[in-house]
Amino acid sequence: MINYTERLSLLMRDIVARVPTLSFIDMRRVLVFARSGRTTAEGAFATCHCICLPPSEPGYYYWRDRDTGCLTRRSEWFVTKSPKVRLADQPIDYMVSFTLPRFCDQMLARTRKQVHYKGQPNWVAKLDTIVHELYHIDPERPGIRRMERADGTYSANCHGDRFFANVVAMVNQYLDTKPDPAITDFLRHTFDELTNRFGGVAGTAFRAYPSYPQRYTEALVPQPPSPLDVSCRVEPLALPRVTTVYTEKDLALRDFLRTGSRRIGPDRRIRDRRDSQHRAA
Repeated sequence: MINYTERLSLLMRDIVARVPTLSFIDMRRVLVFARSGRTTAEGAFATCHCICLPPSEPGYYYWRDRDTGCLTRRSEWFVTKSPKVRLADQPIDYMVSFTLPRFCDQMLARTRKQVHYKGQPNWVAKLDTIVHELYHIDPERPGIRRMERADGTYSANCHGDRFFANVVAMVNQYLDTKPDPAITDFLRHTFDELTNRFGGVAGTAFRAYPSYPQRYTEALVPQPPSPLDVSCRVEPLALPRVTTVYTEKDLALRDFLRTGSRRIGPDRRIRDRRDSQHRAA
């Protein structure tokens, strides 16, 4: 069975080592994990998640009377926070999730990417997606990279023609370095081809699958006083209990199938054929 997220991590390490624009990324602080995504459904192939943002400024929700415009009630003060993820005492700042099997079945044909990669094989579409997500990591501050407009101001949209053009340039730059085919070869195969070749496709996920670490809301303790110009009923926040600290104990391998996934028990050994061949050699 191929460990797909492990292969992706190795490839991403190679990319940041060969592409100067991405060389600031410390892959020890980036976690790659898998989520479910059907090939026939609409949705993202991959997503970059920032989990190193500082807590938000305190705030509260409020409700107004529709006729008078006066505040009728407000919530408690709260902040939003990023969960902490540490693997073997290494803090994680970003996570990149890949949807399986959707990511594996990407094609250049009939997509915007086809225009930029004329004559290239279909698997380059997957390489474009990987570079795309790495490019989202901001080199200067915690968060997702902000893109500049032509006048030098920042756009609220993190995508745009310049973003896509930069990704294409970095993909071509990486390919020009002639990377080891052993690192990129797994991208050449569809999900079904990988399943037939390796006996299955495994990936790291969180034990609470399909949940994964996300920003959460926390009521302030003690509560600040109400603003001087606000006098209304205060509603307690009804917050779900969430995990705020994750470690390697919260990770598990899953066997991804065409129509779902299942957790792989600790008694089942996962041996990537490439690794077993390396051991035999």
